[in-house]
Amino acid sequence: MPQTERSTPFPSRLVGQYALVTGASQGIGRAVAIRLAQEGATVAINYFGSPEGADETLALARTASADRGHGRLDHFAVKADVGSEQDIAAMFETVLARFKRLDCLVNNAGFQRESPSEALDVETYRRIIDVNLNGSVLCSQEALAHFVARGGGGSIINCSSVHQIIPKPGYLAYSISKGGMANLTRTLALEFAGQRIRVNAVGPGAIDTPINAAWTGDPEKRGVVTSHIPMGRVGTPEEIAAVFAFLASDDASYITGQTIYACGGLTLFPEFRENWAS
Repeated sequence: MPQTERSTPFPSRLVGQYALVTGASQGIGRAVAIRLAQEGATVAINYFGSPEGADETLALARTASADRGHGRLDHFAVKADVGSEQDIAAMFETVLARFKRLDCLVNNAGFQRESPSEALDVETYRRIIDVNLNGSVLCSQEALAHFVARGGGGSIINCSSVHQIIPKPGYLAYSISKGGMANLTRTLALEFAGQRIRVNAVGPGAIDTPINAAWTGDPEKRGVVTSHIPMGRVGTPEEIAAVFAFLASDDASYITGQTIYACGGLTLFPEFRENWAS
C-alpha cells in the first residue's frame, strides 16, 4: 500500500536550511516543497504558468511548517520561466536577496509532449530542452556560484525520470532531456565534490501527477500502466518527495553523483519477470 499515512512524525532534518524548488505549483514539485517545509526548511516556490497553483503550494507549505512546530517560516512564491536565462538570473537575485543564502536547489521544472520523432517540430523540441535540461544547467550554475562564494557546501537535486535510462518512443525531446540530466548530475557531482557540494537526482517512474493526466484518470489506461509496474501500483508525489528530502538532508551526506530511482521496479526490466529469453 502507498505510504500515505504515518504513525510517527516527519523528521526535522532540514531546520535552518533554505531551498528553491522549480516548477513547484503542482505535482512532484509541490510535494517536494511541502515535504521540505515539513522538515523545517524555508522554501522558495518557483512557478511560471499558474499563480493560483503556486499560491496553493505556498499555503500548504506554511501550514506544514506550522503543524510540525517550525513556526511561520518565510516561504514565498517566485515567478520565472526556467526556459529563460534572464528569468533564471532574476529569480536567483530575488531568492538570495530575500533568503541571503541558499542550501538546496531542486531542479524539478519540466514537461513533455508526444509526437512522432520524424514529425517533432523544432520549436517544441527546443522548448522542452530549454526547460527540462538547459534550465537545470543554468539554475545549477547560479546555485554553484553562490555555494562556492559563501563556502560551506550545498546540495543540488535534479528531478530526472526512469526515462533517463529507458527509451520513450514518441517523446524524443523529453528522453534526450532526461538522458542529459544523468551526465549533468554526475559531472557536477565530480567537479564539486571537494567543495562539500553534493549533486544527485531522483528518477520517478509512473506517478499520479498532472503531467500524466492522459492516463491517470482513465481506469482502463491506468490499468495498462499498472500492469507494467512490478509493484503493481502507481506512485504518489509524496513518495517521491520523501526521496528528495532524504537527499537534501545530512542523512545523505556521503551520497553524490547518484540517481535514485523511485519507480516501483520499472527499471528492473519487468518484461523479464517471466523467463522467456532462455
